[in-house]
Amino acid sequence: MKLASITRKYPIKIIKGSTELNIQGLEHNSKKVSSNNLFIAQKGFTHDGHEYIEDAINKGAIAIIQEKNVGLDKEVTIIKVRDSLDALGYFAGNYYELPWKMMDIIGITGTNGKTSVSYYIDNILKENQDKTGILGTMGAVINNNHIDLLNTTPDSLEIQRILNEMIKENIKFCIMEVSSHALDLKRVKYMDFDIGIFTNLSEEHLDFHETMDNYFKSKVKLFYKTRKYNIINIDDPYGKKIIDLVKDRVPIITYGYKNPGLIMATNIEYGLNDVKFNLITPNGHRDIKLSTPGEFSLYNALAAAACAYGLQLNLDIIKRGLESLPSVRGRFELVHNNKGFNIIIDFAHTPKALEQVLKTISRFNKGKIIVVVGAGGNRDISKRPEMGKIVGKYADLSIITSDNPRFENPEMIINDIIDGVKKTKGKYVKIVDRKEAIEYAINKAKPNDTVLLAGKGHEEHMIIENKPYPFNEREIVKKIINKI
Repeated sequence: MKLASITRKYPIKIIKGSTELNIQGLEHNSKKVSSNNLFIAQKGFTHDGHEYIEDAINKGAIAIIQEKNVGLDKEVTIIKVRDSLDALGYFAGNYYELPWKMMDIIGITGTNGKTSVSYYIDNILKENQDKTGILGTMGAVINNNHIDLLNTTPDSLEIQRILNEMIKENIKFCIMEVSSHALDLKRVKYMDFDIGIFTNLSEEHLDFHETMDNYFKSKVKLFYKTRKYNIINIDDPYGKKIIDLVKDRVPIITYGYKNPGLIMATNIEYGLNDVKFNLITPNGHRDIKLSTPGEFSLYNALAAAACAYGLQLNLDIIKRGLESLPSVRGRFELVHNNKGFNIIIDFAHTPKALEQVLKTISRFNKGKIIVVVGAGGNRDISKRPEMGKIVGKYADLSIITSDNPRFENPEMIINDIIDGVKKTKGKYVKIVDRKEAIEYAINKAKPNDTVLLAGKGHEEHMIIENKPYPFNEREIVKKIINKI
């Protein structure tokens, strides 16, 4: 594609060279640059891409996008823009010929539940014989082929690249988790969504957003980018605020069970391995049995049902799609054993998510609750004592340990959590090594007890500094169980 076509209608300043070059790829990481590429230099949190322009040229870049002057004596086209992060999204969309316009894009945002909602929707659409793709926390899935991703919502270039691959595979629906970072950092600025879904909002990412108001404003951005309708959790106080703000844009479908909504649940029964309820819609009702327990599962299923209702899918298809989905990996995932106690792996890494999981366990648990929990390093520190308070309140024993410390000292993170546990006078043990912590918890468990491994969920690595180390909790649990 001509460079002129990639940059069309965007404010640029040509420093040198021609825009009639044929570009054969876009990159913002100099390590990935190859022949005839356009390199977009951007200032990141830890690195400045302008320092790698010469490296990109040496690897084959024939055109450079920059936002600050870099003295280069190279025979390449140099274009200056005001904001290269903004330009990246615009240029990526043009290069891949706006793939988001060629399929239905379903965007899901909220603090908790995004992944589970996306998989419920995916399963319903598959029941309807539709071809689907997923973009989210657990990576990208295109026709059941999995691609690992670094972020819940990848950068704008990666998004457009993946959407383009979906188009090649004739995908009809892309279900995308949309993080607050993605909305604030312009990763989805130059694309629209057909459907927007709001799950819930609780304290998270305040290291980035600073205040809940800023966090909320980031989430709301999604619902100004939708073309067909918005789906809102009417039971969440922030959901009601969103409705007030966007009610005049596109039709709104509400869901919940505590307040009157368009999609509702009645006759709810919570069990150890399931949730039963009657799904109420304007088109009728159906008895539903989910394979994942808990109130959070109920809400996730209602959000998916609301989406399917908006797509005018048959109620029986919705029922089959909800009921046939096995538990999502790392979401209240029961690890089966023959020792008489329960072991659950869950991604809960926010205070609210952790409380929801522990409330669910408390409903059915006949013995003691033992929790292994940590918190990520270089992330919102304010939630650490709050998580400590929650495990102190619900657990009979908390083992406070490490969880992706990154560049922080794990012991300091652990101590922040313990500060919260102490306020509840809850019983706790400090074990920095997470594998040792898991082994300690399992060895303490007796018949009818429940061991919750919180925080890592589907993840298969422990991130220390900038390096991922293999860490698969399922495999670790199996090895420990086999030794008992």
